[in-house]
Order: sequence, then C-alpha cells, then structure tokens
Amino acid sequence: MNIRYLSGAIISIPLLPLMYYQGKRIRANVPKLPEAQGVQGQCQPHGKSQSTLKVVSIGESTIAGVGVQTHEEGFTGTFANELSRRFNLNVTWQVYARSGYTARRVEEKLIPKITGDHVDLILVGLGGNDAFTLNRPSKWKAETRSLIESLNSKFPGAIIVFCNMPPIKEFPAFTSLIKFTVGNLVEILGEELQKTVDDYENVFYFGEKITLKGWIDKFQLNEKKEDFFSDGVHPSKLTYQVWAKDIANRVSKNERIKNALQLRR
Repeated sequence: MNIRYLSGAIISIPLLPLMYYQGKRIRANVPKLPEAQGVQGQCQPHGKSQSTLKVVSIGESTIAGVGVQTHEEGFTGTFANELSRRFNLNVTWQVYARSGYTARRVEEKLIPKITGDHVDLILVGLGGNDAFTLNRPSKWKAETRSLIESLNSKFPGAIIVFCNMPPIKEFPAFTSLIKFTVGNLVEILGEELQKTVDDYENVFYFGEKITLKGWIDKFQLNEKKEDFFSDGVHPSKLTYQVWAKDIANRVSKNERIKNALQLRR
C-alpha cells in the first residue's frame, strides 16, 4: 500500500461531499471545448530523407487536442515536426485519443482501432482522468501494465513513451481543495508509473513535474500563467507546443531511444 496515498485518502474521505459539489460547479463553469481536427499527418525535413518514422499518439483530452483547432498545431503534430527536424526523417503521425478516457478505456476502446502492422514510436498521455476518478495507485499500476502489454503484443519492438502527468495543481479553474487532493493523487500515479516502466526495455516515462514557473524559466518565456490554458483546465496552443518540443528534445537526447529508432529505420 502506498503510504502517501493512504494518508491522503484518510484526509480526503470526509471532504468528498464538498469536492463533489465543487467539481459540479467547475464542470458547469468550464466551457466544453471540442477535440482537435485532423487526426493524421506527415512531416518532412528540409533535407531529403529516404527513411520514414511512424508515430502514433494515444490518450486522454490532451492528446485529443482539446483547446486547439487542429492536431498540427497541437501536441502530436508539433512533436512529429520536431522529431522530423531533429532526426532528418519523414514522420507520419496519427492520433487515437478521446476526452475523458482513462488508461483502462484507452486499452479497451482505442488500441484495437490502431491500424497497420508497423509503428515505430507510441506516445501516451494519461493520468488526469484516472486522478479525477480517484483511481487507486495499485489499480492504475495494473492497468498501465496491461496497456503496455497490449501495445507490445500488437507492435513488437515499438518504442513507448509516456508523457508527463498533467500539472493539476496549476489549473486555474480548480479550487484549492481539488488542487491538493487530485493534484497529489496524480503525482502518486506518476510515481507508480515510473516503477512500472522500469520493468520494460522499450518503455520510457518522462515524468519531470511540470510547473508553469519552471517552464517560464526553462524556456525563457514572457507569457503569463493564464496564457498556458485554453479554458482554465486544458492546454492552450502555447502549452501544447512547448510541451511537445520538450518531449521531442528528451526523445532525441535519450541514447536508448535513439539506438532503437536507428535499428527500426
């Protein structure tokens, strides 16, 4: 049993009615934004390349591009463009994601829809909905392990990259209580995810905790904190592009990933 989770659960149980009421008010006040359009695309480097890398992204609303109009300007399109430039490769990409999906639903509903028999790199963006639904760390760990096994079975040898957990403590639309309880839970789920991916050769988790001040300092940005959100919960175009470039940078500097991708070219 995760001691941090157990302590948090003991504190949070008496507050569940208040959290439920606050959650209903947040849902009523936050506008319902559509998912991004254009779920597939291709990027070409400036120089000619004979090699093509196939990228698939799966997950919840952030991967579904809620907050931007198209995936080209969202996370997956930006990531693919960065990868194409950094590796001098043609990159084809496709998105399989739905707002509100948990790890279990992604495995059950989305993985069977992924077409083709070859994928080089799979991006996974999850954690927010599992935290919102108060998923237990042990259950989350079992479900992410099952998801990994399903992906490995369908696409043997593909590189699987889990992206950072959503920075729930930074969401402007959330109350202090929800930031504390759900924000702490998503961090615990991230710790459990790290333990899970450590058991696999081809699976990675870039789990650095996202803070807006950290991003502003790291990337020398002039934007204000509210510029990072489209509706107080979901990312803005700025956030998607900064996030995607950061993940692409980590992928391009990871020797194990680079070597594995070289073997698949």
